[in-house]
Amino acid sequence: MSPFRRFLRTPEAVAGAILLAALVTVALSASLLFPGDPQAIAGPALLPPFQDGSLPLGTDRLGRDVLAELFHGARTSLAVGLAAAAAALAIGAVVGTLAGFAGGLVDEVLMRITDAFQTVPGFLLALAFVSVVGPSLGIVVIAIALGTWTGPARVARAEVLSIRERDYVASARVIGMHPLAIAFREVLPNALPPVLAMSSVIVAAAILTEAALSFLGLGDPNRVTWGGMIAEGRAVLRTAPFLSIVPGLALVLTVLGIYLAGEGIVETTAVRRSLS
Repeated sequence: MSPFRRFLRTPEAVAGAILLAALVTVALSASLLFPGDPQAIAGPALLPPFQDGSLPLGTDRLGRDVLAELFHGARTSLAVGLAAAAAALAIGAVVGTLAGFAGGLVDEVLMRITDAFQTVPGFLLALAFVSVVGPSLGIVVIAIALGTWTGPARVARAEVLSIRERDYVASARVIGMHPLAIAFREVLPNALPPVLAMSSVIVAAAILTEAALSFLGLGDPNRVTWGGMIAEGRAVLRTAPFLSIVPGLALVLTVLGIYLAGEGIVETTAVRRSLS
């Protein structure tokens, strides 16, 4: 049976894929369905949901369209999650490959640096970094990556340690290939699958971290974010709870979809390995 069919036979994987497809559709259609500035005034303030056909989810305290903000916030969350995960995986793969392949002093130094980063919780590191450097989308991505690269680094190092003594690596050494070429052309590609399996967890963590930073006022002020929407609704939580409930529910469904899809991919990969 093909991996795709095994994936479709996993209920949680299918549920996660549906949720992720909905997120991607919402993010990609934001500019088409809601062109212009999503933070522009669209109607009376605090209009409840389903009271106006042109504003199905109502408006916030300033009269901005909640549905437009929700769609544009999805684009921000998806961009931050994917970019931060890519950066964290890249840093972790490089550090782990260098540490595992070189060994000795290089391994010791890089692993001590990894330990140092792991002593600080990722969210606190991101919070401190953004507070010092300043809030912007790029800075938030870097801050999240700095707090999440250590896991991929350790997984990559463990895989490289088990691969570096194999016959094809020894053959590459015999023919005079440069050590860095061996590490990144021969060893790293074979060590990547377990590292990439962590991507779903990192994407979900990145989206939650970005939402938390925006909730605290440390997100990009020029971008609509779900965390910022939740923070905006906090001031009128008793009279207009939908302002926090709508983006909060979107955040929960997004993270749930990522985790379910990730679990399905891991299970599918595990089955394929056991059969091979």
